[in-house]
Amino acid sequence: MKKIIAVIAIALTFTLTGNAQDTMTSKATTVSLEQTKGVFTQTELTLTEGDYIFEIANNNVGHQVGFVLVPKGADASKPENHIQTAYVTKAVENNTKETSKVTKLTKGEYVYFCPLNPTPQYTLTVK
Repeated sequence: MKKIIAVIAIALTFTLTGNAQDTMTSKATTVSLEQTKGVFTQTELTLTEGDYIFEIANNNVGHQVGFVLVPKGADASKPENHIQTAYVTKAVENNTKETSKVTKLTKGEYVYFCPLNPTPQYTLTVK
């Protein structure tokens, strides 16, 4: 009987954890960005404070691409300055899309770029 109760408790814990994560993801807004050879097609973004998922499309670049988001003014070459939740969960293969984890953005300016493509740094403003 104790084993049955333990199994039910574990199952309930996983269910509640999954639902909490689904709820958090459902509240996030998806921002779709496209990369072509050497550039993002969206050269600047303006968003409001909130939770975002970045969806990165590799439009025939010919190799993997990625996504890095950094507060403006921080040294973008240092990974410790990157907003790691904004990284795509895996490198974006040619002609596919990948997404980031949920990323909370507050007011300010950020820069985004691809370290694999490589692209210029573009401005993302949060009002």
